[in-house]
Order: sequence, then structure tokens, then C-alpha cells
Amino acid sequence: MIRVDPFTLFDRNWALLTAGTADDFNTMTISWGMLGTLWGRPAATVYVRESRYTLAFLEKYDWFSISFFDEEWKKDLGILGTVSGRDENKIAMTKLTPVPVGEDHQVMGFAQAKMTLICRKMYQQGMDPGCIGQDVRQRFYADFDFHRMFVGEVTEVEAA
Repeated sequence: MIRVDPFTLFDRNWALLTAGTADDFNTMTISWGMLGTLWGRPAATVYVRESRYTLAFLEKYDWFSISFFDEEWKKDLGILGTVSGRDENKIAMTKLTPVPVGEDHQVMGFAQAKMTLICRKMYQQGMDPGCIGQDVRQRFYADFDFHRMFVGEVTEVEAA
């Protein structure tokens, strides 16, 4: 059992969302996400803008991980949230070590994470702009770079 404050876990602590294999993966910092139950399974929901390089990895692979860190790693998470893996090896700019995670090593995570959720993709969908309130659209989507939502079954939790 994990005990976390779901209202601050993503927003204040941030996390790394990673998809792909040891030979082909990308990661990005996220501060939006949710935990709960869907279709009788423990679930995590994450949101990725259409412009993000990590989106292609989430669409290509069936597994993703969500890694949470102690405060000391916030600078590294800042780098991974602002530099694109499309343009350069952003992980090399940090002190973080990518490692395969999960019972079958089906996805990548990070050795320094205090907790990693290993998730099998169950659902994905783009946000419908017509269903988003105008105040939210103006504040978060003035550039029309909407998010895609990914829901994953949390199959494992690795904790340091």
C-alpha cells in the first residue's frame, strides 16, 4: 500500500513520465496527474501536450513509468522539463541514472527515484477543446497546444 497526498504529489513534487525501452525511450517532467481506480484497477492518469517529444513514445509503447523524487533532484527535473530530447541528450545534462524498471524490465525509470509507478496503458484520448471551459482554454491553451490524456493500470510500485 502506498500513502500519498494525491493533491500535492504531482503539483508540488513533480515527477518524471517515461515511456520506451532501454534502447528507445524519452522522459519529461510532469506536474499534472491523478491517481484512482478505473475499471476495477488501480490507475494513474497523466497529460502530455501534443507538441512534446515524449508523446510519440507514449503512443508507440504499451508501458510507461511515473517516477517521484526527493526535493534534492528538483533542479534535474527542471532540466528534463525544459530541454527537449528531440534536440539533445537531456538526461546527460542531469545527475540522474536511467534504469529498466518493472518485474519484466518493460519500461525505463530512474535509480534516484523514491517511488516509481509502472503502468500499462489502458486508455488514451486527446482533449476536446469544446469541452474545456473558456477560462481554462484562455489560461492554458492560448497556443492551441492541447493535452492528450493517458490512463495506465498501475501494475507495480517500486519504492526506495
